[in-house]
Amino acid sequence: MAGPTAPFAAVEWLIAWRYLRARRAEGGVSVMTWISLVGITLAVFALIATLAVRSGFRAEFVDTILGANAHVTLYSSVWVTPEGRTTRAITDYAEVAGRIRALPGVTRAAPLVRGQVMASHAGRHAGVEVYGIAPADLATIPRVGAGAEARGDLAAFGRGIAIGSGVARELGVGVGDSLRLISPDGVRTAFGTSPRVNAYEVAYIFTAGRWDIDRTRIYMPLAEAQAFFNREGAADEIEVMVTDPETVERHAPALVAAMGEGRALIWTWRDASGSFLRALEVEDNVMFVILSILVLIAAMNIVSGLIMLVKNKGRDIGILRTMGLTEGAVLRIFFLCGAATGLAGTAAGVTLGCAFAIWIDPIFAFVDRVAGGGVWDPRVRGIYALPADLRLADVASAVGLSLGLSFLVTLFPARRAARMNPVEALRYE
Repeated sequence: MAGPTAPFAAVEWLIAWRYLRARRAEGGVSVMTWISLVGITLAVFALIATLAVRSGFRAEFVDTILGANAHVTLYSSVWVTPEGRTTRAITDYAEVAGRIRALPGVTRAAPLVRGQVMASHAGRHAGVEVYGIAPADLATIPRVGAGAEARGDLAAFGRGIAIGSGVARELGVGVGDSLRLISPDGVRTAFGTSPRVNAYEVAYIFTAGRWDIDRTRIYMPLAEAQAFFNREGAADEIEVMVTDPETVERHAPALVAAMGEGRALIWTWRDASGSFLRALEVEDNVMFVILSILVLIAAMNIVSGLIMLVKNKGRDIGILRTMGLTEGAVLRIFFLCGAATGLAGTAAGVTLGCAFAIWIDPIFAFVDRVAGGGVWDPRVRGIYALPADLRLADVASAVGLSLGLSFLVTLFPARRAARMNPVEALRYE
């Protein structure tokens, strides 16, 4: 060679490619290199699959919260009635809801009456929570009023009740059946309070997408709920939905002012689910660190394979150096050999990880079928299926981590090859 070559010149790529495709008998790619390739592939696959499931689980969890629950719930502070009783009832709920609907960024405001009762049908019983709501307000709840898996006629809600699919399944109830609701705080008589028992026709069955909602929730027309729970002319709370739930705290001052200073108590969806979301965030960070260590372990195998390659190619290194190849050129040649392994493993891992996230439903269905069913229990997980949300940022972070670690660990054996003394390399040749 006449002189030093330019960095990553064609000759360096040619020599690196020759070493990578050489047969094992010629000192080519070793078993350790194949192990490192497979290891990086599996590590990157696991990292992308985990990140996708993590993002999907959080997105599904938040979507079911925001799609079937209030973004903000307004309560009244305790006040004393003319009869001397303390209460939190909102008697001017229609005016309050109207003022709240007029606020910028508010999409809906619905007065509610809530109570816990016993539901009974054909000898089967279940504890449920009843939400008294106006029919027009029920139709605006995203995962209830417009559910893809709903049964029945929402327009008939004013003449009956709407129940979750879990309640219907638990009690064996269908659209048109009669469901008895039993409230212990019922009819007030001179001899005390006796339980109230009323029968209602099931007009609508919804599926919100969360087991704890579908299994426990029943909607009843507001006027009927007021009579059933002895809330005549009053509501228990005002549920509010806004355009951007992630910034719901910014609406708090205006909501308090609309309800009346000193009487409003606010409870946001973050207050209700904040601890779970924080737990998810901690788990996400821990899982990313653990899987990053797996990627590092897989990348470290490149060192073993590259050291074996350097040892087998000692004579070639000596000859190349005597022909004028610089230390930098030798370093780049073996860096390319190790980096190629990391690049190939990362590409294969990204392919597998993305395929898993895209086709997670049939894959999970196959696993569930092989295991005989019951792999995913919605009573424990809260949602009905394992979700996956493939995001470019997650894929980019996995690729960056894998390539960064692969390139970094490759430098050490490549530097050892570059600093090899050509005289020592050829002494016994």
